[in-house]
Formats: sequence, C-alpha cells, structure tokens
Amino acid sequence: MTDDPTSWQRRDVGLVFLGDSLVSGLGDPRGQGWVTRVIARSQSDDLEVTSYNLGVRGSSSADVLDRFRSECPPRFAGRGERRLVISVGANDVGKNVSVARHRLNLATILDDAASTGISTFVVSPPPSSDPAVNAMLEVLVDAQADVCSRRAVHFVDCFRPLLGHDQWEADLAAARILDHPGQAGYGLIAWLVLNGGWREWLVV
Repeated sequence: MTDDPTSWQRRDVGLVFLGDSLVSGLGDPRGQGWVTRVIARSQSDDLEVTSYNLGVRGSSSADVLDRFRSECPPRFAGRGERRLVISVGANDVGKNVSVARHRLNLATILDDAASTGISTFVVSPPPSSDPAVNAMLEVLVDAQADVCSRRAVHFVDCFRPLLGHDQWEADLAAARILDHPGQAGYGLIAWLVLNGGWREWLVV
C-alpha cells in the first residue's frame, strides 16, 4: 500500500432521483421522505455523492421522460459517474395512462440513459389505500419489473412488500395527504431500497 496521496481518489458520483411527490417526500412531517434517508446511508470515504431530488408533485411517466431529457443533463455535467433513480407510476393510474404507454416511457428513459453511460435504478410505486387503484398499480408494477428485467436494470418492488403491511396501512390511514405516508411509511420504502441491491449498484 502506498502513501502517495495521488494514488487514490474519491469517486465523483452525480446521483439524480427523478419522479413524483413520493420521491419528493410529500407528507413526511420531518421533510425527509425516503430519498434523504437513502442518501444518508450512502455516504462513504470513497464516494463523493452529489445528489439531486427531482420529485415533482403530479408527475406521470410522460412528465418524467420529458424532465429526464431537460433536467438531468445539467445535473450530470462534470460528474465522473452518472447515476439515475426513477420512481413513478401512481399518477399514471390517476391520469389513465395505459400500461403500454407507461412501459414505453420507462423503456425509453432506460434505453436513452444506457446509450449515454448513465446507470439506472428503478423503484416501484407503493400501494395506495384504495383496492381498485391497487389492482391497477399491480399490473403497472409487473410491467416495470419486466421492462427492467429485459435490460438487467436494478428494480425494487415496493408494492407487494407493503400491500397489507400493518405499519404502512396505519401510516396511510393517518396521512394528511391522500396516499402519502408519514415518517414510518417513508422509512419502510427507504429500507426496501437499501436492502434491494442499492449498495451493490452504487459501488459498482
């Protein structure tokens, strides 16, 4: 091992989170959401992480596709490594976006990212408090999993582990904003992400 300070450098990682209000952490009384919790657990001596939370309330997959093209390039400019986390879907159900269109929007982001050297990680939407909405979300989450599997992209399913989960459902029942959890619920999403291959993806 050498003492030469020029022999080792921290990895310069630009990390963008792109999605909807669940990405921005809407409803968390501590203002952390799951993204801030994940970032807090992603610090290490060999990483210099510049993170950006680009969660926008009401965003559909079409909106996220547009913002990927316009908002990500300036955040990635000058970074040694570029990493993109996508989490979207609940508003596609609300806006009646077809599963086929959702698949296409997600696939286009992943393919465009791969073609420009951006590594991607996809986090599914969690369940809502409405069984009818959940029936549609389940189909959408399956589509996301398939799109990611075909491209060997890391995918975390937050839907099935939280469907019927006592703490998740209690958080939604007490929510000030419909289908947006509080501190406990966002902590559950962060746990699923951190234990869903996050570290392996970030350090590769």
